[in-house]
Amino acid sequence: MINISQPNLGAEELEAVREVFAGNWLGYGPRTKRFEAEFAEYLDVEPERLIFINSATSGLFLAMELLDLGPGDDVLLPSVSFIAAANAIASTGARPVFCDVDPHTLNPSVADIERALTKRTRAVLVLHYGGHPGDLVNIAAFCRERGLPLIEDVAVSIASAVDGQRVGTFGDIATWSFDSRKVITTGDGGMLYVRDPELGYRAQRLAYHGVDDRSAFTTASKVAHRWWELSIHDVGRRLIGNDMTAAIGSVQLRRLPGFVEWRRAISETYDRLLGDVEGIRLPPRLPAGHESTHYFYWIQLDPAIRDQVAEDLLERGIYTTFRYEPLHTVPLFQSDAVLPGTAQASAATLLLPIHQGLDDAEVRTVAGELCKAVEHRRSAVRGALS
Repeated sequence: MINISQPNLGAEELEAVREVFAGNWLGYGPRTKRFEAEFAEYLDVEPERLIFINSATSGLFLAMELLDLGPGDDVLLPSVSFIAAANAIASTGARPVFCDVDPHTLNPSVADIERALTKRTRAVLVLHYGGHPGDLVNIAAFCRERGLPLIEDVAVSIASAVDGQRVGTFGDIATWSFDSRKVITTGDGGMLYVRDPELGYRAQRLAYHGVDDRSAFTTASKVAHRWWELSIHDVGRRLIGNDMTAAIGSVQLRRLPGFVEWRRAISETYDRLLGDVEGIRLPPRLPAGHESTHYFYWIQLDPAIRDQVAEDLLERGIYTTFRYEPLHTVPLFQSDAVLPGTAQASAATLLLPIHQGLDDAEVRTVAGELCKAVEHRRSAVRGALS
């Protein structure tokens, strides 16, 4: 099976884990701090603004808690988002309010967000679809003007940037994912960024049982007197990462440029092989100054054949999919929003395999089989109409 995504791990990651085992300390400790510092350098932010956590989902839930959201509050987000975002909002008693997206980019514009604002809107959450930054600069400016905190779900956009500034640092809170399907992985894991120092300090406490100092329970703890006494001011949970997974993360972060370069090469190969094929619409071109992680490569087909093409490819050992199923259609959220761009995109979009483990022959196989399937299904539709 040619998978749509998979990790790329090797001897360097294994050696990093061996070193952690040899040190006989697997939990939060020096490796975690090092990974946070390395990631901070990569983003060009202060290390104190970052927390290595156990998942991006935990980061989304923590973001809602940091903003003190609750019943009577609305949080606006595109319907084309991962379910974790809406769950995090709903967990506080607040209401997810869904906005539309451009049917080609699958990202919202300022106009999409402005149309969906309510009198109760307390925050805006955006996902950068497939690694494309979208209208992020204007959305961030709009939120600042309105006094609305901006949360960036950067799960799939680790290498994305606008004019050299990394996506995730435009808003007030951001969370990255390092799960097994992401561009870099720690197995499970994520990173949380909080712009405001005071809020960031609170995030540090909430992520570790409400304790002021995360090192309080580690072998590295240095307290002159009664080191077992804890200063606790918040009801927190355990969301922090550990040295074993952080060690993997440090290696993966060093390898990130190569990963992204190969994903870019795959995208360019798809562009060349599919650009002139009738019935296939390619992803949008990136605007000047925008850089993408190339997490998704998406095409758009006639909705009448999209699902059949996906089934044909699956029979040929090629896994394709669509992410993310529009959240405003999920019964849990009981939304009556009318979002034509979202509906159009979700009916036509198909994601092709793209990951750093794919070789050129596999990419060409995907493109070739896709062309055959599209032509077969288009002919069948033409035959039924004649």
